[in-house]
Amino acid sequence: MSKEKPELSQHELEAQRREKLRLLIEKGINPYPNEYEVTHTTADAKAHQDEWVVEGEAGAGHQRISLAGRMMTRRIMGKAAFFNLQDSEGVLQVYITRDDLPEGYYNEVFKKLIDLGDIVGVKGFLFKTRTGELTLHAEAFTLLTKVIRPLPVAKEAEEDGKKVTYSAFSDKELRYRQRYVDLVVNPHVRDVFRKRSKMIAVMRDMMTERGYLEVETPILQPIYGGASARPFVTHHNTLDMQLYLRVANELYLKRLIVGGFDGVFEFAKDFRNEGMSRFHNPEFTQVELYVAYKDYNWMMDFVEEMLEKVALELHGSTKVQVGSHEIDFQKGWRRVTMFDAIEEQTGHNLFGLDVPELRKIAASLKVGTDDTMGAGKIIDEIFGEHVEPKLIQPTFITDYPIEMSPLAKKHRSKEGLVERFELICNGKEVCNAFTELNDPIDQRNRLEEQARLRADGDDEAMSVDEDFLRALEYGMPPTVGLGVGIDRLAMIMTNQESIRDVLFFPHMRPEHAG
Repeated sequence: MSKEKPELSQHELEAQRREKLRLLIEKGINPYPNEYEVTHTTADAKAHQDEWVVEGEAGAGHQRISLAGRMMTRRIMGKAAFFNLQDSEGVLQVYITRDDLPEGYYNEVFKKLIDLGDIVGVKGFLFKTRTGELTLHAEAFTLLTKVIRPLPVAKEAEEDGKKVTYSAFSDKELRYRQRYVDLVVNPHVRDVFRKRSKMIAVMRDMMTERGYLEVETPILQPIYGGASARPFVTHHNTLDMQLYLRVANELYLKRLIVGGFDGVFEFAKDFRNEGMSRFHNPEFTQVELYVAYKDYNWMMDFVEEMLEKVALELHGSTKVQVGSHEIDFQKGWRRVTMFDAIEEQTGHNLFGLDVPELRKIAASLKVGTDDTMGAGKIIDEIFGEHVEPKLIQPTFITDYPIEMSPLAKKHRSKEGLVERFELICNGKEVCNAFTELNDPIDQRNRLEEQARLRADGDDEAMSVDEDFLRALEYGMPPTVGLGVGIDRLAMIMTNQESIRDVLFFPHMRPEHAG
């Protein structure tokens, strides 16, 4: 009996490929040419097959096309071979024969020096095999990139009558670290990011069509503000000053409303020095929108319309499957106050209670608190533990305690509350909005209270921004503001469990050798 050849190590496989690279160069073949004319994609070939596949003599009257991509599989059968070509749009089978190539190329180069994963170009015409599979008959073949490091290749074996897959590139951490490999060997992952991109385009188009101006604001800020979060700190050498990566772009966008724009928005990278989880990444994307002369009731209608449109554009339906839930984004979502929602789930009416009373209720609900927490933060913790995870369908939670919302306008009819809402969907906050506080005296008092909380140990409390207060003193019209978490919304719209699955390059712990 013949013995099976032992599998080569990664190091040995790479050494083999480097030797093939040397031989290609020795033969005068450029393994890394500068360009290649690509006329179509595999998707084009499939879309036009009815007109491009013609009967009769091979090649006669056929549409010639040129494709490029990776060779993902290969079957060599003597003087001919089939291989699968994968480009950005999909996969197409390619057929090539010895006689299609220059003398000696098929046996000495194609069979011996070309490997799976190599990026190649092919020119030829379409036909269908006897089994009906659309195939490109390659009349020309060009190596475009010699790949030194082999791609992970899944292998199937039969064990106890069942097919078992080995060596699939499925380890989550490895996929996140090597997203470039993940996108090649798990091409369905590309669809997630295509949908994310389309989602952003739909939102941008809707805001632009309304006449709102897309703007850019500073990422490096001398004073961070606009959200309760710990910042990342950096240093500007020339100015010899400490700067912060923005935690939000709110305060700069509101300055633009002061300056006379009636509507501004920004798709922004924001940074918060907080814990990491499947819902949190220290670097994340959100869109913030500010519209003059509107309030939070108007903004709820706008959000409903925008996300309904996103669902329709991405899925052709207002209904989106997310895990085991079918979430319906059709307009007309439930609106419930924060205190009513808490009472529904816990039986406790927290409105008007002082800190000791809130601590007692939190303890009875097994919600942890500490001495740095004020009333607003305790209420928020109770809501996060007992209400938020249960809100699966899109739900507007409205009318928050004033302590939780230092930048929001006081409620016009409810003492101690502000005109604020959060959209909760699939158990997590997706967006946050409020009628903006434009009273400069009230705003100063609230920011100074934030500064006191910060001095007492709340490292997520805001600082006093004198320039922002000066801007308000010049006058900001009645305004509503909105922030939508793009990453979390993308998780819902693409049915992904972790924020890392909708980020090309999520933050990871340092990679250690060994």
